[in-house]
Amino acid sequence: MPGGGVSIRVVKPGLFTSVQDRGRFGYAHLGISPCGAADAVSLRIANLLVGNDEYAPALEMTLLGATVEFDEPTLVAISGANCECKVGSNRIEPNCPVEIPAGSMLECGSTTDGARCYLAVQGAIDVPAVMGSASTDSRGRFGGHEGRRLQAGDILRVRHVNQRRIRPLRAGAWEEEMRGRGAIRVTGGAQRDWFRDDTFANLLAHSYAVTEQSDRAGLRLKGDTVSARETRQLLTDGIPLGAIQVPQDGQPIILFVDQQTTGGYPKIANVIAADMHRIGQLRPRDEVRFAEVSIPEAIDALRAQEHWLKAICQD
Repeated sequence: MPGGGVSIRVVKPGLFTSVQDRGRFGYAHLGISPCGAADAVSLRIANLLVGNDEYAPALEMTLLGATVEFDEPTLVAISGANCECKVGSNRIEPNCPVEIPAGSMLECGSTTDGARCYLAVQGAIDVPAVMGSASTDSRGRFGGHEGRRLQAGDILRVRHVNQRRIRPLRAGAWEEEMRGRGAIRVTGGAQRDWFRDDTFANLLAHSYAVTEQSDRAGLRLKGDTVSARETRQLLTDGIPLGAIQVPQDGQPIILFVDQQTTGGYPKIANVIAADMHRIGQLRPRDEVRFAEVSIPEAIDALRAQEHWLKAICQD
């Protein structure tokens, strides 16, 4: 690699490991979904810990992590769902910058309390930006590493780092984020008026199970049926990130980062921005409940989350 830098060899790719960053925005009118990290908060934490830009490209590992080998000493951090990671017999602690010796293999096992964990490497994964983003669009087959999930034998490059910087997590910061987690917060959707008030209240009153037919494009839920007050035809319209669609069978779908950009099902609610990272950690058979908040409350929640992220690392 010109100018030097670390090479990462994929020994085992895990279940679904891909390069992701913040995502690409501004192209929905062309049918291009945002993609990006399913849990952007964990991506940002991992990057901050190793001194990267918080949205720098990193590896997103789903349910079963990857095994990767580093040819040079490398500073890494892992954040997100708990996942047993080790170098040889040494366990790698999450949310902590760790030096990986040259020639060592980092093995990441199965996640235990969430769906995804993120591996950030100091300097960041070096892949070309497509429409302003390094994120993998596996459906469109572009971005990331060759537009696909990683495979055994893939070689990834890391941007050259002139000065190494470590930023440990402030004591108690992770516990602050985990405290008080409850129902997923939502606002009314674009077609909220298509549904009776008692139907919307019913959506909030019941829990829903995440089905096996869920992925980065959308999470299909199973539970109490949601029905519009009357049968109507909706012209296809734009879909915001986190929209909760109600198809004809009445089982809600949360549209997610690889979502289609338009659709014809009515949208009863929308997950607020501050809780989107929690959607990214839902596993099949997990139960989810919803709670309604106002738009001002949603803005306050996002503002509080941003303040927390700015204060989590020690300089």
